[in-house]
Amino acid sequence: MDRRKNGITTIFEVATAIERKWANEWNSHNNLGLSKTHILLLDLLESKGPLRPSDLAETLHVTTGGVTVLTSKLVKCNYIKKTQNPSDRRASQLEITDEGRHLLADAYEHIEAIVHRMFGMLSAEELKTLQIIFRKCLQA
Repeated sequence: MDRRKNGITTIFEVATAIERKWANEWNSHNNLGLSKTHILLLDLLESKGPLRPSDLAETLHVTTGGVTVLTSKLVKCNYIKKTQNPSDRRASQLEITDEGRHLLADAYEHIEAIVHRMFGMLSAEELKTLQIIFRKCLQA
């Protein structure tokens, strides 16, 4: 039991340290003026198309109020726009703009540089394994 407990404690410590390092890397090299969650939101809108705020909240694991806070800055900067949902005119949806796509391209470069700094010592196969492990952890 002690070995299992120590293993779990070690995993917790490593995961916490990696998250802290990722946040420090993001913050110290971030000239975009947006949080990681802002970029995730833009990425979702880019990959999935227009989404309702409730769908974004569910995917990002935040409240709809949290989506409102996140999106207000993006709308103000013209990175996303609010439109009517064509299937339900009472509902709104959010979609990425061309300016948002340009910003997202810059963010991808920033993220790629962070990944290289943090995980550049890993082989392509090790990176793939790490992605698989992280995805499994998120599904649990």
